[in-house]
Amino acid sequence: MTTVATVTGEGTDSPYALSHLDALESEAVHIFREVAGEFERPVILFSGGKDSIVMLHLALKAFAPAPVPFSLLHVDTGHNFPEVIEYRDRAVAEHGLRLHVASVQDYIDRGMLRERPDGTRNPLQTVPLTEKIQSEKFDAVFGGGRRDEEKARAKERVFSLRDEFSQWDPRRQRPELWQLYNGRHAPGEHVRVFPLSNWTELDVWQYIAREHIALPQIYFAHEREVFQRAGMWLTAGEWGGPKADERVEKRLIRYRTVGDMSCTGAVDSDATTLEAVIAEIAASRLTERGATRADDKMSEAAMEDRKREGYF
Repeated sequence: MTTVATVTGEGTDSPYALSHLDALESEAVHIFREVAGEFERPVILFSGGKDSIVMLHLALKAFAPAPVPFSLLHVDTGHNFPEVIEYRDRAVAEHGLRLHVASVQDYIDRGMLRERPDGTRNPLQTVPLTEKIQSEKFDAVFGGGRRDEEKARAKERVFSLRDEFSQWDPRRQRPELWQLYNGRHAPGEHVRVFPLSNWTELDVWQYIAREHIALPQIYFAHEREVFQRAGMWLTAGEWGGPKADERVEKRLIRYRTVGDMSCTGAVDSDATTLEAVIAEIAASRLTERGATRADDKMSEAAMEDRKREGYF
């Protein structure tokens, strides 16, 4: 009789059972290996945020002891948190990886993009991202998007086809029955790949704790000078905040997600350890994007509109 491993909850006594984190890890590793065998020039989007850090950790596991066969790509808004950029550069050096950088500031300097009145550069990332993909001829681009983050991302497949203009059409999504992924694409098209699609924010944090993955300290409670705008605590910076009527104060906060400083809000928190962060996330009823990303509040379809144009 053949014994079949089953997927069960944590703490089972069966030597053949997988925990839910084991199952998620196994699926992600399979996706990385599938892309390595099917595509010629894959690249991993890496910002130094927690999801991209977990994605890199999974890629390292997928190909160990060999090096990761992909380079990294960061779309640099110029308004990044310093702690995150420092982490990005350390990770690249530690693992001997090649880093491509698409700079929003460079496009502004050349007159190809214009600063927005609100100072946020998140919506300006699309052109540098899509042009870098085209110029480097990347045919598969790994992203850390998860289905629990935002309703437009919930529409994505694991393999998400983009046309020759890097645009996304939900009607062209392909079925993925039995974890069979279709990477076929015409010349000029590429596929966005989401290994963390079936993960939740809580899964990510539990995996970080289990694997002892180091993170930028910005994810843990620390004192920081912030000001309030539209119900969110933002970090002061050269991007245009605070205004004359916005008072800066020092608060104990942490960040659930990181991105452009102009639209990424902090949350009041005293969670200084992984265990405390996990307990805080487990009790939360808001996703990290819903609670701390101003760019997703521009309209009901803000994220979907940007995804159709080529954003992640």
